[in-house]
Amino acid sequence: MPLPMSSSLPPELDPDAIANLRALGDDGDDTFLKEIIGIYLEDTPLRLADIRAAAAAGDRALYTRAVHTIKGSSSNVGAHLVRGLAERLEQRSRSEPHADLEPLRLELEEAFERAAAALRALRG
Repeated sequence: MPLPMSSSLPPELDPDAIANLRALGDDGDDTFLKEIIGIYLEDTPLRLADIRAAAAAGDRALYTRAVHTIKGSSSNVGAHLVRGLAERLEQRSRSEPHADLEPLRLELEEAFERAAAALRALRG
């Protein structure tokens, strides 16, 4: 069964990104879109855990790499709010202490939960 059209998406998701993923699949078949959503929903919590671990260990490289990965994958699935927060966090993580980034990190996790719920509903 095809997923809802882009015009009926919740505000957490970018309709253009969803339409682009849908266009990469076979006509009338959302298998590819569902697969990409599934990968995002499995991988992003792992990257969020990497960020928490990196902050605890003071590992700036891991922190920045994990946030960068979230930024890219969020862009791919149209989680534009998550992408924007990840971009801000990535930029700041290169020079600011991890403790100062904690409010933004929490905001990123909350935005991901909202986007994940929207993606789960879209995927069915």
